[in-house]
Amino acid sequence: MALAGNRIAAYRHGIERTRRPVITDPLFYALAVPAVILIGLSKGGFGGTATLVGVPLMAMAVDPVTAAGVLLPILVVMDLIGLVAWRGQFDRGIVRTMIPAAAIGVLVGYLTVASVSADAFRLTLGLLALWFFANWFLGRGRDRPARPQQPARGAFWGAVSGFSSFVSHAGGPPFQVYVVPLKVDPPIFAGTSVVFFAAVNAMKLLPYGLLGEFSPGNLGTSAVLLPLAPLATLAGIWLVKRADPAVFYRIIYWLLLPIGLKLTYDGATALLS
Repeated sequence: MALAGNRIAAYRHGIERTRRPVITDPLFYALAVPAVILIGLSKGGFGGTATLVGVPLMAMAVDPVTAAGVLLPILVVMDLIGLVAWRGQFDRGIVRTMIPAAAIGVLVGYLTVASVSADAFRLTLGLLALWFFANWFLGRGRDRPARPQQPARGAFWGAVSGFSSFVSHAGGPPFQVYVVPLKVDPPIFAGTSVVFFAAVNAMKLLPYGLLGEFSPGNLGTSAVLLPLAPLATLAGIWLVKRADPAVFYRIIYWLLLPIGLKLTYDGATALLS
């Protein structure tokens, strides 16, 4: 624990040394605006799938740590809107199984994130994006009958979701790996995903603060993007009640392929040079 504490202190010191004002790079906003809109649509009830493109997309313009810090306050606002919209519509068994396990994943993420370089982070995000794309593209489990709830399996994927949510706000696919095969009704699926990720994002606030993620520059950039959050989330709530989620999922997963290839290439070449 002492070693982990020293790494976290060094990580936080690095952020202090590189702290900067509100991001003004046009490329960043060209990537961040569509990322926030896609995330808001997804957070409206599509299961959080699009959150996994947010950090990788923004990481093409800024370092992944900054991207994650900018996004978290926006995600919290989206969660609050989703909780109101889907109040009372969630599966208590899934929530009881996955949220405690997600807390373990968040803790592991907090203790290990300080030891990962920005380039290793990019490589990890790229490989995760490609894995999620491949898992979807191969269609694993699409035509199987509904699976009964399995607490051990749910706890495992809850922990994985908590960890990937902490390091890159990409907890959606691990959540779906467990929940989608259960084939719950769409409104219950939407409400369960909102409750789960609202809890996970709330857990992340303290460790992100301890890591120095909420610098004035990051918070200022979050404030610039924040007006998009309620508009996109409400649009997602409207769409999930009227549109076929499969079309939205298809768009998101195909976006992962070029993003994953780009981040994997950038991270690998930097580490090998």
